[in-house]
Amino acid sequence: MDKYKVIESVDKGSIAEEIGLCKGDCLVEINGKKVKDILQYKYYSREEEITLKIKKANGEIEIIDIENPDYEDLGINFQYPLLSCPRSCRNKCVFCFIDQLPKGMRETLYFKDDDSRLSLLHGNYVTLTNLSDEEIKEMANMHISPINISVHTTDPENRKLVFGHGKSGDILARMKFFAENGITMNGQIVLCKNVNDGKYLEKTLNDLCGLYPAVYSVSVVPVGLSKYREGLYPLEPFNKEEATEVIKLVEGYQQKMLEKHNSRVIYLADEFYLKAELPVPQAEAYEDFPQIENGVGLIASLKEEFEDALSGLAITQREREVSIATGKASYPLICSFASRLEEKVKGLKINVYEIKNDFFGELITVSGLICGCDLMAQLKGKNLGQELFISHSMLRSGEDVFLDDVTLKEIISVLKVPVTPVYNDGYEFVDLILGEE
Repeated sequence: MDKYKVIESVDKGSIAEEIGLCKGDCLVEINGKKVKDILQYKYYSREEEITLKIKKANGEIEIIDIENPDYEDLGINFQYPLLSCPRSCRNKCVFCFIDQLPKGMRETLYFKDDDSRLSLLHGNYVTLTNLSDEEIKEMANMHISPINISVHTTDPENRKLVFGHGKSGDILARMKFFAENGITMNGQIVLCKNVNDGKYLEKTLNDLCGLYPAVYSVSVVPVGLSKYREGLYPLEPFNKEEATEVIKLVEGYQQKMLEKHNSRVIYLADEFYLKAELPVPQAEAYEDFPQIENGVGLIASLKEEFEDALSGLAITQREREVSIATGKASYPLICSFASRLEEKVKGLKINVYEIKNDFFGELITVSGLICGCDLMAQLKGKNLGQELFISHSMLRSGEDVFLDDVTLKEIISVLKVPVTPVYNDGYEFVDLILGEE
């Protein structure tokens, strides 16, 4: 029995439940074909008529014919979601944050994934450098779309520096091939000072804009630098003037694309505006927020939601004192939210605490990389009121665990106050601060 194809569960009310599939059963074939991974599974199961070959948990083989005129998902959840081993990254990128982690953290944090299948399942960004030409063709044939691609630079020589080797491939040729085959792509550029900025950024933006509309969006984000960079490529953060120059360059491309295609296509991370001490653009400048998971437009989205929630607020009195812990980057924004709420609701007191990132270093200012040890050390003994709020992004997905393995339960035990994670949602922010369900 292939352990990677063993079923972990089936969704209630799904086709899989209807045909009697159970935990422990194993998928052998779909329509007479072996299934290599999750991409093939998704592709082969997208038919009106499907024949499954299943090895039951008791060892018996069953052939099951399925009529699926509506192309429904079968509702099968596998023990190994990729249906094979995950692919690790072979690159040695000069900016890799995993290389900047201290020793002694949980083992899974050191795994560098660069798996195109995760792009389909979870929206991960992949470099495409560990795929053969045949695999690229197979992705196009199966019409895997959209694909999120870590581009960083399209210049072949510059790619050798950025990716740390000479086998980073002709990314532009691969993206053109996807475009020709109707595949939609989103791109990401991690911008490093004196590495892939300047003329290299211009070339990359020219190349990617030339692939619109196949390239639907591109984010430009600054490199994150922890204090654990000994022995790594020397990188420096952008200063105020340099961040301003990046903004001018990218906004020039935005204007050209807006005039030509009615879409900006290229979007800058909020951090550039904060570093340049310039106002973050309004929400409409991010259109449908295609890159918000990369921290692009997050502030604008939060502001828009907060203003809407505040304008519709009926509560005018609430005797309540709470606290918010946030990173340096978002501290001014959260302070402004707190002040506006206090003005609107009499009796409400909000304490906002800026958490310095001692764990990773002071250059890391985003809330999502704050660790539990810093929260406990910097908030212990402070007036936290009835409840403490933190960003949900500080926690591991699906768990109440911080990056340093400190649990939410430990934080509550040390700080002696309920701690509530809040998603990046302006409406939820207002409701939770006011104690509304």
